[in-house]
Amino acid sequence: MRIGINALYLIPGGVGGTEIYLRSLLTALAEIDHHNHYFVFTNRETAADLVPVQANFTHVPQAVRAVNRPFRILWEQTVLPLAVVRRRLDVLFNPGFTAPILCSCPQVTVFHDLQHKRHPEYFRWFDLPFWNFFLFWSITVSRQIIAVSGATAEDLRYWYRLPPDKIRTVPSGVDPRFFELAAGRRAEPFLLAVSTLHPHKNLDGLMLAFAVFRKRHPEYRLVVSGIHGFFSAELHALRDRLDLADSVDFPGWIPREELHDLYTRAAAFLYPSLFEGFGLPILEALAAGVPTGCSQVEPMDSLAGDAALKFDPRDHLAIAEVMHRLVTDDEIRRRLAAAGPRRAAEFSWRTTAEGILDALCDT
Repeated sequence: MRIGINALYLIPGGVGGTEIYLRSLLTALAEIDHHNHYFVFTNRETAADLVPVQANFTHVPQAVRAVNRPFRILWEQTVLPLAVVRRRLDVLFNPGFTAPILCSCPQVTVFHDLQHKRHPEYFRWFDLPFWNFFLFWSITVSRQIIAVSGATAEDLRYWYRLPPDKIRTVPSGVDPRFFELAAGRRAEPFLLAVSTLHPHKNLDGLMLAFAVFRKRHPEYRLVVSGIHGFFSAELHALRDRLDLADSVDFPGWIPREELHDLYTRAAAFLYPSLFEGFGLPILEALAAGVPTGCSQVEPMDSLAGDAALKFDPRDHLAIAEVMHRLVTDDEIRRRLAAAGPRRAAEFSWRTTAEGILDALCDT
């Protein structure tokens, strides 16, 4: 088959988990498939290193910048379909929500979540109409929709009344490198959260909890690593109001090796999100053997299983109590450090790639 990969959405260091998804998936596809021919369409921001160096992978750079979202969408809707025809593609894979409305071949599109339906209040007013319009048409024109979790599949069925045979649930995986971190862990007095600074991530609730926690443990710091999203100003202001400027760090999106170092040294990991499509950082923390606490909300609850402590994300006192238990209860720490890698081992990018390839070949 001649398979197109629509990577036009990718802004390195600017789209969060969907970048990890695409890079990891392409690597895994290259490992399991030496037969089908892949054509990876990239934008001007994305370097050639996205594309596996393998004979059946071809880099097809496009003269469009993804940071200009309206122009990128226009290119995706007009120029990309012509490239599909020129390359005589059998199927087009869209890993970032949006798909060309007019396309000469079948399409498979990944939906990482349905936040625009579940929580429209978290979107800027001028963004929401575009999300509703283009994601509706992506679902309409795609032969198959990939949901990254059972919760996202349920949302697709509820909001778009899709027949069961149009949705495939293909969970994401975890980089094997994180399992290697467990052996070298050395807990230092800081708590780690890995998250984009957006409202639904509940980082304001996390900071309220940390302010309570720090009264009992003044030696601890909180590090929140992730893209500075459009809730950043509010979070910085809250940090100042809580007098936490010297104990809460927002380093932004950092290189993977630096992130690995944080996982190696963190005393505990917290993921307080109110809504997720999957929750990849939870898997990373579990694989690294970091004692973890997360929201008792699907799909995070099921994702972590019994390998993490759970809390009501809207109760900052409950989050603070989990923080306390994670750093003081040695029995819990030992149990979670052992259970985390076992749970994370149930998710691999190879399995994800096999599921995606099955969907592409079945169109």
